Amino acid sequence: MTTPEEPSIKDFESALSELEALVGKLEDGSLSLEQSLELFERGVKLSRYCHTRLEEAEQRLEVLTERGEPKPAPDSLRERGNGDT
Repeated sequence: MTTPEEPSIKDFESALSELEALVGKLEDGSLSLEQSLELFERGVKLSRYCHTRLEEAEQRLEVLTERGEPKPAPDSLRERGNGDT
C-alpha cells in the first residue's frame, strides 16, 4: 500500500537509480537512526521491485529463446505486463 508521502515506483531504471542513491546516503553515515530505517525500508521495496522485474524479464527471454521460436508469453506475464494495456 502506497502512502501519500511514499513515491511510487515508475519503472526498473528509476527504481535502480533511486536504490543506488539510497545506498550512497546510507553509506555516508550522517543520517539519524530513524532516517536510516526509513531509507532502508524504501530500499527493500525498491530491491524487491527490481528483483521481480528481472525475474519477469528472464521468464520472457526463456519463452522467446526456447527452440529459437518466439511464443506468446504466459497469461500471468501478459496480465502484469508493462502497463501499456
